[in-house]
Amino acid sequence: MRLRWPDGTRERVYSPSLVLAEHLAEGTAYPLDDFARRSREALTEASERVRAKYGVPCGLAAASLAGIEARVARYAQGDGGEVVVEAVET
Repeated sequence: MRLRWPDGTRERVYSPSLVLAEHLAEGTAYPLDDFARRSREALTEASERVRAKYGVPCGLAAASLAGIEARVARYAQGDGGEVVVEAVET
């Protein structure tokens, strides 16, 4: 997934599954709290899909979620803003 944060920086976030496309739409801007909630739901679901298939949760999905939550927390300290989902990729 390719993101544009409130300050204009761009970031690529990994997910092991297409589940992100079920929670986040390309070209859509989300308020920080909504983006965090949707990301949490999507990456948790993706990790659980990996657990169901391989017996262990996906560490990369967990790392992606931790990075998103840390960044959202930093922006929430200021004026907030929106996160734009530029693309959902696999």
